[in-house]
Amino acid sequence: MTDYPTLDLNDGRKIPQLGFGTYKLAEDKAPDAVSTAIDVGYWLVDTAAIYQNEKGVGKGIGEWSDIFLQTKIWNESQGYERTLRAADKCLERLGRDHVDMLLIHWPCPEKGLFVETWKALIELREAGKAKSIGVSNFREEDLRRIIDETGVTPALNQIELHPAFQQREMRRVHEQLSIVTQSWSPLGQGEGLSNEVIEEIAKETAQPASAVILRWHLQHGLAPIPKASSRDHIEANFKALSFELSDDQMARIDGLDDPKGRMGPDPAEFND
Repeated sequence: MTDYPTLDLNDGRKIPQLGFGTYKLAEDKAPDAVSTAIDVGYWLVDTAAIYQNEKGVGKGIGEWSDIFLQTKIWNESQGYERTLRAADKCLERLGRDHVDMLLIHWPCPEKGLFVETWKALIELREAGKAKSIGVSNFREEDLRRIIDETGVTPALNQIELHPAFQQREMRRVHEQLSIVTQSWSPLGQGEGLSNEVIEEIAKETAQPASAVILRWHLQHGLAPIPKASSRDHIEANFKALSFELSDDQMARIDGLDDPKGRMGPDPAEFND
């Protein structure tokens, strides 16, 4: 992982800053896509139980034991005992005895189980089945509750974040709590690629529009996990590590924030 950008986690470990996402990547397509991403140079692969591609992701990683692998506990598996069992099933599908990062996928506040689920993740970390533990889509009140009730702060919170939905308040909370902000849908589900500002900066830098957006994430200290299936797109995204944006270019992208820019579910309302 020489010269690969990393961020410091609050548990003393480091995490590769740019990762490879596998959402909506079919099980049979995952091995080739993941092995291609690793061949291109990615050092982090993100999956989840609900993606139904953990077996394929595990095959794609193969013998690369130093790849940073993370997965997530799905909503129906929340609760202390259920989480412990679900984690073992994740590891079985991945073909691993541990993951580098295990996350709670959604808080599902109406279920009222995320504290017990977090306690199970703490036990899984102590058992060596997860080297680091974190959450996904947690709001400030959810974060503060699990911290207050367990004394353990998540190492990472994976949230929807892209130029049209920049989550500045959550980023401020994460900074205060020393939690890494990992960006899902970092390209805005592809819609950001055709934005005029992004297209202009892509021309100015002679870089792919996707790399421009991902570079914006990186320079803000965020950890984006773009998904791609073709080698061309995987390589285009990876170019984010090869150049820098100017202060002016960063400011122009900062100006794209939209209070109505959320594309995914609202964590306050998503309880399925």
